[in-house]
Amino acid sequence: MRKILAILFCILINLSVSYAQNCNTYVFSRNQKYATCVTLPVLNSHLHWNYYTNNGTVDVAFRHTGSTTSQWVAWALNIDGWGMRGAQALVALISSNGSVQAYTSAITGYGTGLQPSSLSFEVPMIRAERDNGDVVIYATLVLPSGKTTFNQVWQVGPVFNGHPGMHQMSSDNRNAVGLVDFTTGQISVDGGNVGGSRLHRKNTHGVLNVVSWGVAMPIGAIAARYLKAFSIANPLWFYIHSVCQAAAFAVGVAGFVTGIKLGSDSTGITHTSHRNMGITLFILGIIQVLALFLRPKPDSKYRSYWNIYHRGCGYSTLILSIIQVYSGLDILDPEKKWKHTYTGILIALGVVTVLLEALSWFIFLKRKKEEKKTHAETNGGYGANEQV
Repeated sequence: MRKILAILFCILINLSVSYAQNCNTYVFSRNQKYATCVTLPVLNSHLHWNYYTNNGTVDVAFRHTGSTTSQWVAWALNIDGWGMRGAQALVALISSNGSVQAYTSAITGYGTGLQPSSLSFEVPMIRAERDNGDVVIYATLVLPSGKTTFNQVWQVGPVFNGHPGMHQMSSDNRNAVGLVDFTTGQISVDGGNVGGSRLHRKNTHGVLNVVSWGVAMPIGAIAARYLKAFSIANPLWFYIHSVCQAAAFAVGVAGFVTGIKLGSDSTGITHTSHRNMGITLFILGIIQVLALFLRPKPDSKYRSYWNIYHRGCGYSTLILSIIQVYSGLDILDPEKKWKHTYTGILIALGVVTVLLEALSWFIFLKRKKEEKKTHAETNGGYGANEQV
């Protein structure tokens, strides 16, 4: 029993020493001292800093342990948004011979190559080193607008032919985001809320809107346009169309509400174009619902105008819905398979649309031919009687 307790005690001591060495008591190569240190939750990373209230600057040391050659390491602040797009990054590029190049890179999109560029705030000093497998990026930042709390992002990835390559899309890579407060020394992760509640709400918002605006709406539109060509589907097509659009709008409202809530809780910019498109879609949805109550009778002289209004709003909604879904996928930045899945659904709906379009024209032309033949036979019959 004593041996077991001794072993457990040693393990605890080793863990404590390891943790202390990993953060609070880590000895830098030039014996730099930092007042604050936090161990980031993923990717074996740590952030050390000194914040100076008199001039609004911060000295940071971002450290990634267990690095290899032909690898890049980056830490970034996103001043006006969340995640990678718009992030202002400090990058360390480790070549195959072990040398390290440090530079800044403003990330404007998800297809970034981490090219060297200036940031939106001043960086008077930046350098990097690799020591005993740890890569450390040192920098002095002039924090913008007197702010001290920012969204932060950190990543690691491979280097190919001297250029940064795409990082992995594992859960650790995807969760390397959060908030950092340079005055209090506090960090939060998983989208800015402990437990991943914000990330969960973002995913819920995305799923609701993809299912409603991105899938159910197009299916309802296809039903309205093509099923009416079949006599057996009359008036079934109308009920299918109405149910699909009503259900899509109801689910879409839930997605819209979650989006508004996400925007109000955001600490930065709320993706203005995506938000504005969402509001426009919501308004178009309301207009389409009102169309149900304003629908004139088939023999009304206003029916043709109503058809133009209803179809115009409907097609505008469909086009904007698809654009909005892809915009949301870019913001969420899920694994590529989800965007590929939605693209596959659109292709399948497109194929169905083309086939139904061809079949509808075939039925239409066949009916026209039969009507013309019937009309000709009828006229021919009367002519024969007159001759007799």
